[in-house]
Amino acid sequence: MALIVQKYGGTSVGSVERIQAVAQRVYKTVKAGNSLVVVVSAMGKTTDGLVKLANEISPNPNRREMDMLLSTGEQVTIALLSMALQELGQPAISMTGAQVGIVTEAEHSRARILHIETTRLTRHINEGKVVVVAGFQGTSSAGEMEITTLGRGGSDTSAVAIAAALRANFCEIYTDVPGILTTDPRLVAEAQLMDAITCNEMLELASLGAKVLHPRAVEIARNYGVPLVVRSSWTDAPGTWVTSAKPQGRSLINLEIARPVDHVEFDTNQAKVALLHVPDKPGVAARLFGEISRQKVDVDLIIQSVHEGNSNDIAFTVTTPILKRAEAVAAAIAPALRSQSNPKLSEAEVMIENNIAKVSIAGAGMIGRPGVAAKMFATLAEVGVNIQMISTSEVKVSCVVDAAECDRAVIALRSAFEIEAKEQKVESRGEFLTPNSSLLTPHSSPTPPVRGVALDLNQARLAIRQLPDRPGMAAKLFGLLAQHNISVDMIIQSQRCRVIDGVPRRDIAFTVSRIDGESAKEMLTQVAAELGWGEVVLDSAIAKVSIVGAGMVGQPGVATKMFEALAQQQINIQMIATSEIKISCVVAQEQGVKALQAIHAAFGLAGSEKFVVPA
Repeated sequence: MALIVQKYGGTSVGSVERIQAVAQRVYKTVKAGNSLVVVVSAMGKTTDGLVKLANEISPNPNRREMDMLLSTGEQVTIALLSMALQELGQPAISMTGAQVGIVTEAEHSRARILHIETTRLTRHINEGKVVVVAGFQGTSSAGEMEITTLGRGGSDTSAVAIAAALRANFCEIYTDVPGILTTDPRLVAEAQLMDAITCNEMLELASLGAKVLHPRAVEIARNYGVPLVVRSSWTDAPGTWVTSAKPQGRSLINLEIARPVDHVEFDTNQAKVALLHVPDKPGVAARLFGEISRQKVDVDLIIQSVHEGNSNDIAFTVTTPILKRAEAVAAAIAPALRSQSNPKLSEAEVMIENNIAKVSIAGAGMIGRPGVAAKMFATLAEVGVNIQMISTSEVKVSCVVDAAECDRAVIALRSAFEIEAKEQKVESRGEFLTPNSSLLTPHSSPTPPVRGVALDLNQARLAIRQLPDRPGMAAKLFGLLAQHNISVDMIIQSQRCRVIDGVPRRDIAFTVSRIDGESAKEMLTQVAAELGWGEVVLDSAIAKVSIVGAGMVGQPGVATKMFEALAQQQINIQMIATSEIKISCVVAQEQGVKALQAIHAAFGLAGSEKFVVPA
C-alpha cells in the first residue's frame, strides 16, 4: 500500500461535475489499496473573482486582509470534495492549512513554509480517511496565528511539502494538460509530451515560464527526493515523471528557508578565449561556434555581452590542455568577423587568458532569493577576489576568477554558506556530479540533448556602463538589488576593458522581471555617481529564449544548432549565457515567438499529436 499525495488545480475542480469526477478518481485510488491526501485549489476562476471584489473596494488592498479573503476560495473546494467522497461511501475530512499544521513565515501573500505538524494529519490517515487539504495557505508561527498565503503556485508548493513531511511514496499533480511538454502548446501546437524529466531540468523550465509546475514545488521535491508525476485530470494517461537524485539528509524544520546552497565547486583546469569587437548582426555566433564544433573544441561557459555600437564581445572557456587548439580556431576565424563599429580594426580581436579558475555555488534553494548571488559576490570581495566572468542559472552561480585566488575563494564561500569541505573537484551536470565536459564535445549520451525550449517575454535588461573593474563592485550592485527584493536572472560582464582616469572599467548587463525594470533603473541611477559607475540603460523590449537538457553535456554542436536556427530566421542574438544544462539567448521582443518556434523545430522536438490547452 502506498501513501500518495494528489493535487488538483482550479480547472480540475471548476464545477460540481468536475469535483464529482475528482471524487471518483480519488475513490478508485483508495480502493486500489492506497492511503491518500488530496490538496486542492479554489474552484475555477474563484481567486480571480475575489481579487476583483477586493479591487472594487480598494485600489491597494491590505495584504493581510487579502490573505483572509483569498484563503476562503480553497475552503469551499475542500468542503465540497469531502462531501462528494462521503456520498461515495469514502470517509473523508476537510482541513484548512492551519488545521493541517502548515506553519509559515509571517509574510502575507508570499509566505514560505517553515514546517508541517503532521500529527493530526497522520491520525486521520491511519483511521482510513481521505484528508482533503486547502492548498495555497498556512498560518504564521510568530506571535498571533495569522492566516497566510503562499503566493503563485501555492497549491503545488503545499502538496509537495506535505508529501515531503509525510515521506509519501509520491506526489501526483493533476492539471489541464497531459503532462510536461517540450514547449508552450499555445505557441507551438506540435509540442511533444515528455515521459520523464529531471528536477534540475524542470527547475530551469519552470523558472522560464513553463507554468505546469511552480519552481518552489520542484525545489522542495529536489531537496527532499519526492517523486513527482504531472498528469491530466481529464484522462488516465500516464503523464510525466519528475525525478531527482537521492537527496542529502535534510531537516524538515525551516522546510523552504533552509540552507539555499548545497555545494561549493571549483575547476582550475580552465582557460578563457574572448573575441572582442565582433559584428552585432545575425549569424556571427553560429559561424564562430560552428567552426569550434567542427574542430571538436570542448567549450564550457559561453557569454556574449551587451552590444556597444555595432559590435559585441563573445567569450568562452575551455579546458587548459586544448587551449592552443581553441586559440588557433579563434585566430583563424577572427579575420572573417570584421567590425563595422571601429574602422581601425579590420577583424575581431582575440584575447587569451590561461590562469583562471571557475568557482561555483549550487543548490535548488537559490530560486527567487535575490540575496544568494549578492552574498557570493560580497564574500569574494571581502577576501579580495576579483570576478572576471559570471554565469547564472536557477541552481548555480559560477564566477571565473584568477587561478591563484581559487583556494581563497573556495574557503571563503564554504565558510559563508556553511558548507563542509567534502566536495570533489568536479562540475555538477544535471542531477549528478560528473567530470567537467562541454556543450560542444562529441560524446554519446543516453538522453536527448535538449528536453525543452522556453520563452520568457516578461524580462527587461539593465546595462551599467563603465563599472570600475575591482573587487566588490558586483557585490555592491547586486547587494543593492537584493535589498530592494529584486531578483536577477542573466548576468553578463563584458570582456572589453577601458581605462578611464586611471581606473579600468567594464560594462555589466543583467535581466530582471519587467515589472522591476523601471524601479531598478531609478534606484541604480541615484547611486551611480556615488559608486563611480556610468549610465544605466534600460531595455524592456527583449525576449529570452532558452534550451534546457541534462543530455546536452558532451553532445556535439548543441549551442551551434541553436545559434544557427536563429541565424536562419535573421534573428540577432543580443546576449548569450550558459550553464551546464541551459543555453539562453536574449533577442528582440517582437522576434521571441519566432525564435522559440525555430529552435523547437531545429531540435526535432515536435510530435505528431497537437495539444490544446483548455480555456
